[in-house]
Amino acid sequence: MERRPTFGLASVVNGWRVAGATGEAWAANAGQVLGTSDGRWALVSTSMAALVAGSVAWLASGIMPQSHSNSGRERSLMPYQLFLKLAGRNTLSQVSYSGLGPALGPVSANPSIGNPSALLDHDFADRRAGGSDNDEDTRTITLDRGDTLVGALTEAGVSQEEANAVILALARVYDPKAVRAGETFDISFTTVPVRSVAQIIYTPPAQSMDSVSDDDAGNGTLEAVPETPVGKLLSLSYSPTVDREITIARGATGAFTTQDVHKTLEARFHRAGAQIDSSLYLAAMQAGIPADIVVKMIHMFSYEVDFQRDLKSGDSFEVLYNYYYTPDGQPAKEGDVQYAALNFGGRHVSLYRYRPKGDVPEYFDSRGQSARSMLMKTPVDGARITSGFGMRFHPVLGYSRMHKGVDFGVPIGTPVMAAGAGVIQQEGRLGGYGNFISVNHQNGYSTAYGHLSRFAPGIHVGSRVRQGQVIAYSGNSGMSTGPHLHYEIRIRDAQVNPAAVKIATGRRLFGRDLREFLDDRLHVDSELASMPLENKVAEGGGELRAAKD
Repeated sequence: MERRPTFGLASVVNGWRVAGATGEAWAANAGQVLGTSDGRWALVSTSMAALVAGSVAWLASGIMPQSHSNSGRERSLMPYQLFLKLAGRNTLSQVSYSGLGPALGPVSANPSIGNPSALLDHDFADRRAGGSDNDEDTRTITLDRGDTLVGALTEAGVSQEEANAVILALARVYDPKAVRAGETFDISFTTVPVRSVAQIIYTPPAQSMDSVSDDDAGNGTLEAVPETPVGKLLSLSYSPTVDREITIARGATGAFTTQDVHKTLEARFHRAGAQIDSSLYLAAMQAGIPADIVVKMIHMFSYEVDFQRDLKSGDSFEVLYNYYYTPDGQPAKEGDVQYAALNFGGRHVSLYRYRPKGDVPEYFDSRGQSARSMLMKTPVDGARITSGFGMRFHPVLGYSRMHKGVDFGVPIGTPVMAAGAGVIQQEGRLGGYGNFISVNHQNGYSTAYGHLSRFAPGIHVGSRVRQGQVIAYSGNSGMSTGPHLHYEIRIRDAQVNPAAVKIATGRRLFGRDLREFLDDRLHVDSELASMPLENKVAEGGGELRAAKD
């Protein structure tokens, strides 16, 4: 068999170089190479290798990161699908977005939209419709000690100019200087809603956008956007009393108008009573009677009854009083005790409220005799006698001596009332009495009060006081072993037993006053007969007490 000639690639290339000087030589060599099967295979394989290398280089250049440096953070267009992933990943029902072209602002809140794409579409529609971002907010502000209404308003976000305008509007119907610490004001104003606001800054990943996974959503960063400040004030509401409400509102022209509404309160009567187990005060509170009514009732009987000695377990009381309610039935304020009675030690003492012509209201018994006497038997409420008048072993001195007064065991700070009308004779520190006050009454009578903690404001030597007025507060000053009030009654400067002294009684009604009083008494008796006795004032006892507080 004849051996075929072989031509390697190197020999062919070398031949091209030798014979490449002329076109005829190149053509002759090319024809010679292509005339054999090995030459043709070498040409095809070389061309395919070059094509593959060029394709790889072209693909690599498409995904290679840019070589130039970029100072600062680049903001580029965020793919819409990636934005939806970011919004869904962070479960933001209300977001602000950037890098989507022109600034669009925050998305309007619409709870009915349940997916991010619908939320974005809704925002575009809302912007085209000219939707407003302003909402209305309400707030209650309370004045602290030392605060002013203008200061409280500005702290709540109201501008100084609007706060001053509100004060001027309030001054048309109410003196702003009469506003006291602890009072509340309801205000409403416009403001941009507080949202879960964030700005999404996106940095594209190195890989192809088609291969972005859920984990790539974390490549963005969230930056807080400051809240928008409070807008303009719309209204202010203030109730200086339970039956009055003042509303200041912004009108269509932007000016503030004032509305002053006085509510009509309805008086309702209550008849209550109970048996006394420990004290009158505790029994009345357990019956649901408001605390202020209980105090009035105690004052009524303080001239006639020694609550420590006279009242025993098993005694009873009854009271008829009125209370005022708002038109919607809420308790607003206390009224007056129209009638009260005590049954103790085989006695029945009943008192009726009556106002003589040209005088102040007083309480009279069924015959028209005033319950008010010149001096009260008990100058403090809820007291118990810890030491009576007479000889006793002195707990501090250590021997027996005369105790020329009555000691009432009460906590420090309990209000001490003047037992009768008169003039302050002594006020200050006095030996074993500690802080001491004496009051000079008419006809040679005087009263003394010792071991006080402090004196009431405005009380000094020469001050005129009325019966029942608070003149000091109990304490533990001086020669004392515990908190209590030392009380003395003096006749021409000599101490007497308060439980045994005969005190002058008040006036008695005659003539026309007596006839009118008897008519009023019959009317009250008729009311008592027609009303059921409430052993527990209709579940409103607690609410009535709360109304007072």
